[in-house]
Formats: sequence, C-alpha cells, structure tokens
Amino acid sequence: MTTLVRNAWYVAAWSSEIDDALRRFVILGDPVLLFRRTDGRVAALEDVCPHRQLPLSMGKRIGDTVQCGYHGLTFDTDGKCVRVPGQDRIPPSACVDAYPTEERSGIVWIWMGEPERANPDDIFDLPQFHDDSWHMHHGGALHIKSNYLNVAENLVDPAHVSFVHETTLGNSASENVPVHVSTSGEEIIAWRWIRNSEPIGFFKAFGNFTGNVDRWHYYHLRLPCTAYIDFGSADATRQIAEDDRDSGTRILALHFMTPVTETYTIDRWMHLRNTAVGSDEASDKMDAMFEIAFGEDKEILEAVHMEEQRPRKRRPIRLAIDHGPMVYRKRIAEMLERERTDDASAPPDGSYIIHS
Repeated sequence: MTTLVRNAWYVAAWSSEIDDALRRFVILGDPVLLFRRTDGRVAALEDVCPHRQLPLSMGKRIGDTVQCGYHGLTFDTDGKCVRVPGQDRIPPSACVDAYPTEERSGIVWIWMGEPERANPDDIFDLPQFHDDSWHMHHGGALHIKSNYLNVAENLVDPAHVSFVHETTLGNSASENVPVHVSTSGEEIIAWRWIRNSEPIGFFKAFGNFTGNVDRWHYYHLRLPCTAYIDFGSADATRQIAEDDRDSGTRILALHFMTPVTETYTIDRWMHLRNTAVGSDEASDKMDAMFEIAFGEDKEILEAVHMEEQRPRKRRPIRLAIDHGPMVYRKRIAEMLERERTDDASAPPDGSYIIHS
C-alpha cells in the first residue's frame, strides 16, 4: 500500500533548475516534464507520450508546445494534443496530465493530486521570506535512498542531534535535556533549550562564541513533508527569554522533501538567517557545515531504510521521544485514507443521529 500523499504541494525544483529546456523529474513515482513557457511561468506535464510511451522530454519545444520525438504528436501546456502528423482527427485520449505549479521565493511548487483541490494559499510560507532583515540562501539537494517518512521523522526529532551530530549541530550537553512536543496545531513541533552550555561546533565556527551559551532547537514539521528547524545561540550571561530568539544568532534551516518513489527522497535544503545579511562568504561557510551535518543524517537514514527491508525478528520499540513521529505517521495515514475513499455522506436525515 502506498505511503505517497498526492493531494499536497511539493517542491518540484529550485527556480534555478528550470529554464527553456525540457527537463525530466520523477515525483511520487510519476515522470514529470518541467520547462519555462515563453511568459516565464513553469509548465508541468506528464512526461510520457500516450502513443508509444516515449518521454516527451526527449522531444523538442515548438513555442509553448512540446513535440514528441518519436512520431511528432504535439501537446500544449494544458496537456491537450494539438497535432497528429498524417491525420486531421485528434483522438480524445491523445492527452497527458498537466500539473498546477506555483513559483515563490526561488522555489517551484507542484500539485500532483486532483487539480481542482489545488489551493495556492496552502503553499508553505514564512514571514522571514519577506523580511529584508533576514538573509535567504538556497542550499543544495540531498538524495537519500529512503522512504520520505523516515526522512521527515528525523526532522521532528531533536533527540538524535546529540548523537548523530556530535561535532556539528549538537554535543553531549543536550543528551538528557527534556524535549517538549506539541501536536495540537497544523504543525508538529518539538523543541528544547540547553542553558549555559558549551556552544556547538556550528556556532563556534559561525557565531564566534567562545564562552557558554543558551541555545535552542525548535523542530517544525508540516504535512506531508516540509520541515524547518529554528536553532540558534546567545551568550549565556544574557539569559534571553524563549520568545526573544531574534536577539541571538538565529538560523531557520528549511527542508523540502520530495518523494521520488517509495524508496528514494530528495531533500532540498536552504536557510534563513538574521545575521551576516548579504554576505556570500557566510552563506558558503554555512553550506559547508550543513553539508557535513546532512551527510551524517543521510548515512543514518539509508542504513535504517535498508534494515527495514529485512524480515524482523521482533517488534520495534517506541520511546517517549517518539511522540512527534508517531502522531506524524497517524496523520499521514489519515490523509491517505481520505484519498482512498470518496466522501458520499449526506447530512443526517433521522436514520443516524451523530453526536460529536
């Protein structure tokens, strides 16, 4: 049974990845053709010609249409066939799916589900995207041989940082610090503060902290698989309040997970920061540190996924720190169930009295 939610917005690519060329991507197991129309907007089509199944990305553009490279069937950006060489009649079944797209903040979003349900207002956004006092920097893309659920769970799990990222994003000072979890809103949030402790490697290198700091990690996970981590540090002698994080060195690390298949996920990552605004040198320095830390995650997640494919001798255990991931799995299951069924219910007519 699939784990892939279709009625949701996913990141198809960075804006910088899409130009006039015909480019093939795979999203939720489906081949997708992306290119920029002559008006600059991003077109997204099913990347399979319905005639002989050749990828349309192997054809060529003619204005805002795509001509199949095998027999010349030509499709517009709505997926409709507009020409069949050698005959006037165009079969009604000569069409491909067209997917809604939106482009914001250098990110191309795509909707792979029922088109009529695509609401651009549901696309992930943060106030810091539009705040000139914050610096936005697009990073890279982590290709992970793992189901996206494992990748997403890792991004609402502060507890792993002390052990997986000992020299980069964590250290032993946080091993026994309680993790707080909230699942009451749209986002699943897990967080903790580590007071008056040695700065982690990231902020030794970037924040230039030498004495002890108060530091925080807030992990936000929005379904189905967009996450951002609010983390930072401030000099411990200042004893800043939890809602005064902007007065410290604060980073928002964003992760946009795109399920390619059930066993392969692309995690495109970027960051927003309230310091070193406009500095390319700072961006490069942070990229290098993030690449090390995210490489550590990749190694762990791929090993976990591989072991999950083996027959199990015993049932897996769950700990107190797993509350956020468990709620996440439950909500994904509910989303999938809604997609598998049609709600044909009507208001109660007296036969059933519903109390809720």
